[in-house]
Amino acid sequence: MPGFDSIEALRDAFTRQRYLMDEGLGTVVFLALKLRRPLLVEGEPGVGKTELAKALALATDAPLIRLQCYEGIDVHHALYDWDYPRQMLHLRAGGSVPLYSEEFLVRRPLLEALAHPGAVLLIDELDRADDEFEAFLLEFLSDFQVTIPEIGVVKAQEPPAVVITSNRTRDLHEALKRRCLYHWIDHPDLKREVAIARARLPGVGERLAHQVCAFVQDLRWLDLYRSPGVGETLDWAEAFHVLGRDHIDSATADRTLGTLLKERDDLERIRGAGLEALVERAEERATQFGRDGGNGGAV
Repeated sequence: MPGFDSIEALRDAFTRQRYLMDEGLGTVVFLALKLRRPLLVEGEPGVGKTELAKALALATDAPLIRLQCYEGIDVHHALYDWDYPRQMLHLRAGGSVPLYSEEFLVRRPLLEALAHPGAVLLIDELDRADDEFEAFLLEFLSDFQVTIPEIGVVKAQEPPAVVITSNRTRDLHEALKRRCLYHWIDHPDLKREVAIARARLPGVGERLAHQVCAFVQDLRWLDLYRSPGVGETLDWAEAFHVLGRDHIDSATADRTLGTLLKERDDLERIRGAGLEALVERAEERATQFGRDGGNGGAV
């Protein structure tokens, strides 16, 4: 995997992939690569944890191997399995190749990561998996090798860069955290979110981007069941753009609110709390933001 001479060089490489990171996140990613340690990133849904791994793969021109965790995931889903139908066909045909050989081995994401030097391994939403799988993963991350009884030890020639994400639906074990470098990703401030929207959606006008981001920033202060993430901000801005709007208005906001909020109670609360007032405040904040030159926070 290509290295970076400095944190600034790393941040510039990510910016070219339209992923804007602050100095704190840039520092911990830089250290994770230099120290060859897994990076555990936690935060609310939609703050860019998964996108971080994708941007890392693009910035380093490395293959991205993703393991999506879920309740009940086990070794056969994460590491390897055997192609039993092919084994049976081979046996019936009188083949001479041993049934439990690499020819019939089905490589799952963790084993794929061991076989690809310099890969980026994304272990996504580990908090959804159970304790047993987390314990197995701890062993895997210790030596980046596994033992397949029928084949032997498989060891990575070069350890992959590992990004582990968690939405904090449960606490991960301290043993895993000690194995990793750690960073908490917050929702971006107004300036950064506007910059992200402009980078990701270059066709969206500056006025619309400012108003949409200001509206979403206000929503995050409310006691919603699920606050919108950056992905929802981008979807909402793009929805206005597709509908031919260059600024937000109450009628269009009401019709497209399901692009931004994904819970019925949240939708009803925002509509009942005075959608027009929220739109007006977003316009005021965007105007003030423009007057101040976007000095609401560092990018």
